[in-house]
Amino acid sequence: MMKENKELMAEARASLSGNWGLAVGTFLVYIIIVGSIQLIPTIGDVLFLFIAGPMSVGISMFSLSLSRGENARLEQIFEGFRNYGTVLGAYLLMVVFIILWALLLIIPGIIAAIAYSQTFYILAEDDTIGSMDALRKSKEMMNGYKWKYFCLGLRFIGWVLVCVLTLGIGVLWLSPYIQVSYAKFYEDLKTNQAVSES
Repeated sequence: MMKENKELMAEARASLSGNWGLAVGTFLVYIIIVGSIQLIPTIGDVLFLFIAGPMSVGISMFSLSLSRGENARLEQIFEGFRNYGTVLGAYLLMVVFIILWALLLIIPGIIAAIAYSQTFYILAEDDTIGSMDALRKSKEMMNGYKWKYFCLGLRFIGWVLVCVLTLGIGVLWLSPYIQVSYAKFYEDLKTNQAVSES
């Protein structure tokens, strides 16, 4: 049995306790890099396609380290570039698949995005796995847990509204809270899957 979402969120807060400064600073750097590239006229969107995957794997590595109480470091957000070809391939395939499903209707696109939501964590942990295998593994892991993942996201809506009231400054604290909560979800999902297979 998987843990309740509120328990995963409580564990995320515990993991962030004493690490908020590092988490906020790291996410600030991440947001500045990704945001700055998107602001470049004309080629910004194209450049974003080439860095979004590796940066997402990097922030997943950082979030997993915080989640596990390991030595999280700002430099981890760049470690997705070490396995650049595989990570880029996985990201581009994910984008294509989600767009194709979304062409049918919005809801199938959302379901596809949730099905592939564990891909970056999988790539963060295993640099030997191929792009398509990482997507396939995420899809298999999320079988039966898409609604739970969706509900976890819904639990942050109130916090998002609070961030609006802070003129967006609160995002610097909310982003690591969300990401470490999702890292906890991944860890719990992986553990649950291992128990089911044993």
